[in-house]
Amino acid sequence: MGRVGIEVAKKPANLTFEEAAAVPIGGMTALAFLRKANVKNGQKVLVYGASGSVGTYAVQLAKNFGAQVTGVCSVANLELVKSLGADVVIDYAKEDFTKNGQSYDLVFDAVGKISRSHAKGSLTENGVFLSTWGDPGAEPDDLSTLRGLIEAGKLKVVIDRTYPLEQIVEAHLYVETGHKKGNVVITV
Repeated sequence: MGRVGIEVAKKPANLTFEEAAAVPIGGMTALAFLRKANVKNGQKVLVYGASGSVGTYAVQLAKNFGAQVTGVCSVANLELVKSLGADVVIDYAKEDFTKNGQSYDLVFDAVGKISRSHAKGSLTENGVFLSTWGDPGAEPDDLSTLRGLIEAGKLKVVIDRTYPLEQIVEAHLYVETGHKKGNVVITV
């Protein structure tokens, strides 16, 4: 596994504490993987699991880097993913992105549900497949980078539900359904 440490940054001025709590894991993971793939202006990026914690940040960050973004999610989340900036949104239940004839510079599995072999035929000649099963290689300034993007209005936090600490079991059960949008936050 990668470097172990504690990341610290000031809370974005325009976020509540609950919203700020939803930034580190999904935001830092998405940023680190997109940096690892060296996402550039004009590239085609597909985010599989675009409505989850990592995926919602990945869509927005890839757009911020100038990529053309395709998000893959359930029909219930199509509008959410579009609102985050995805150029194209695919309902995974109706369309297999590997059969649409498109090629991508990056296929990023933000939920750990597809394999490199499944995505291989949808990659450009020098295309990259990354999955959250790997080590993202976060950098010490990642939280500060995310804070800057949030304060500039270039990155939105998506929170599905908030639970009090006393309902942490219910929160975990909800997350395990696999149908949350963005993040679930525990308040104390």
